[in-house]
Amino acid sequence: MKVGKKSLINLERCYAVSTMQFDGETRMLFATEGKGACYMFSGENLTQSTVWDGPGGTMSIVPIPCRKEFLAVQNFFPTFQSENAAIVWGSIQNDNSWEVKTILKLPYVHRFDILSAGGINYFLGATLCTSKKDKDDWSDPGKVYVGVLPDDLNKPIEIKPIIENLTKNHGYCRSQWKGKMAGFITAEEGVFVVTPPEKAGGNWEVEKIIDRPVSDIALCDIDGDGVDEIATIESFHGTEFCINKRIGNDYVVIYKYENPIDFGHVVWGGTLRGVPTFIGGCRRLDKELFCIQCSGRNPLTFKTCIIEKNIGPSNITVMNEKDHDIILSANREIGEAAIYKITD
Repeated sequence: MKVGKKSLINLERCYAVSTMQFDGETRMLFATEGKGACYMFSGENLTQSTVWDGPGGTMSIVPIPCRKEFLAVQNFFPTFQSENAAIVWGSIQNDNSWEVKTILKLPYVHRFDILSAGGINYFLGATLCTSKKDKDDWSDPGKVYVGVLPDDLNKPIEIKPIIENLTKNHGYCRSQWKGKMAGFITAEEGVFVVTPPEKAGGNWEVEKIIDRPVSDIALCDIDGDGVDEIATIESFHGTEFCINKRIGNDYVVIYKYENPIDFGHVVWGGTLRGVPTFIGGCRRLDKELFCIQCSGRNPLTFKTCIIEKNIGPSNITVMNEKDHDIILSANREIGEAAIYKITD
């Protein structure tokens, strides 16, 4: 595996990263969690444009399926100054500028997603906490809220909590669970899987699958046995990157990343050049971005590769192309939006 890097732009506290596809092109989005901008890069020449100049405080950006639109978090500022956090709706205009408007005020919303079931798009929002006296106050836990996402986002999103009392409700990923699209939620209380109903007004399924503090999560069948493994950062902004395998009814840690890490923050699961892979990263110590792949199955062994050190990534996403893959990385600690081209 060969790695080439391109730095796209300097962006202080670069945090959120996402992709959108429309008009035959993939668009890359990077945004700061500080006060500042969100930028888009388009086409083979990676032409830069501005989605917004502010206010910033962006934790997550999620495209709306089959539309030239997205939802994003704004006003979630370091360190946890997020009582004014909100979901905004971005839609591209005829002159290729973006109209961005607030559609849901949800204090301390950190991660959110759009999950689909039965032809219905659902909004899911996870709040880090419900209120705070100071950055070390965790006395008012977070919640997971859900609701139907209206086709017309000028109409209000009506939400309700389906899980409450989640301390340090930080991590999230979307994956498949029992053959359905589901959301995976992490907190001090463990890992929860939430599955939307096939009909509007139906009940969400909620299942707890890991009973220990977890900060961030991703899924991938890394050993190729047909069952997804779960990669976790433990505990909150933690010092351990673990791979968990389902054995019986429990998830058991079968691997821990051998290098010392601190402030673990990146965890992603999928494929690189067709090989099942977990990618991890941390924001302190060596501030590295690394990947893990299975190197043997009897016994089960793993190999690691450091993509780059001293960058302090906050979040990544991956684009799988025909002859190469691209890792989009928000390298927060050096204020950089970057892409890594992965070739055989």
